[in-house]
Amino acid sequence: MWQIGPIKIKSKAILAPMAGVTGHPFRVLCKAQGAGLVYTEFVSANGIIRENEKTLELMKFTESERPIGVQIFGETPEVLAQSAKYIEAVVKPDLIDLNFGCPVPKVTKKGAGSAILKDLPLMDEVARAVVEAVSIPVTAKIRSGWNNGCIVAPVAAAALQEAGIAALTLHPRTTKQLYTGEADWSLITETRKSISIPLIGNGDIRSAEDAKRMIDETNCDAVMIGRRALGNPWIFNEINDYLQTGELPTPVRLMDRIRLCHHHLLMEVEERGEYHATNYIKKHLSWYLKGFPGAAAYRKRLYRHMQFVDMEAEISQIKAELEANPDLANLAYREQGPLFPNVHASRDHY
Repeated sequence: MWQIGPIKIKSKAILAPMAGVTGHPFRVLCKAQGAGLVYTEFVSANGIIRENEKTLELMKFTESERPIGVQIFGETPEVLAQSAKYIEAVVKPDLIDLNFGCPVPKVTKKGAGSAILKDLPLMDEVARAVVEAVSIPVTAKIRSGWNNGCIVAPVAAAALQEAGIAALTLHPRTTKQLYTGEADWSLITETRKSISIPLIGNGDIRSAEDAKRMIDETNCDAVMIGRRALGNPWIFNEINDYLQTGELPTPVRLMDRIRLCHHHLLMEVEERGEYHATNYIKKHLSWYLKGFPGAAAYRKRLYRHMQFVDMEAEISQIKAELEANPDLANLAYREQGPLFPNVHASRDHY
């Protein structure tokens, strides 16, 4: 158990906000698998104050998802503060998170996301404006800096704490790195020394062992999981169990992966309707169904369908085949592959 302000969080493994991914169904799945805190997809402060329908839709959640945060991005203190007031009054999440970490050019070219790390006085002004505007905790996520010549994480973290930020997440890559190279965990260690508020480490956590190593090496309070949760919501319970017992749980069976694919599809249908859900779920299927013999053939069978009824029938057929082949159905493996570096890199934020 650890806390952000008055919010008690039962797990040290939390789900990162990811555009195009962390909608309601996926958050529910990760919560059920042990995520201690989840976030909505990151939303535009300008979209909120204009009451853009799509933007407001992204912030909807259910009570079962608590504790939950809404992450906002923007570049104007007044707009961000106004949007935070709206979120607290209307959406009523447990906390608001400031996105000072998104490296995607369409965000940074407007001065938002991690671009604000080039202007720490503006970052400070934004943080203070939002903290003063609401009564719930305000947190922030940052990167190490704009580029290797502008590493500001420890200084920025200290300034954010002084501004009233209740917790900080650090992804120790620069904006220019995007998702390439290695995350410099030593910056998490250095930043830990500069602040007393909770510090959440993020970046290059591929396994429960990595999560424990990050906590042990950097003294961070928790870890944020982004890309490794794609097709792998089980990682939260794996981390929880490993931190508590030092032992990894039994890897997930192929049959369980197929069943979760089906469950996830049904949840998306309820959320989006049959047509949109059938197309949206395909990227999740590509993440769930990988890393075992014949995975490409399973993905191909499911990708070809454009109608929900056909995709559901295909999943039922795959289940029947697995039931007839217990050795394959019981094939258990733990996802240890690459961190999907090219998945929606131009659009999504991890």
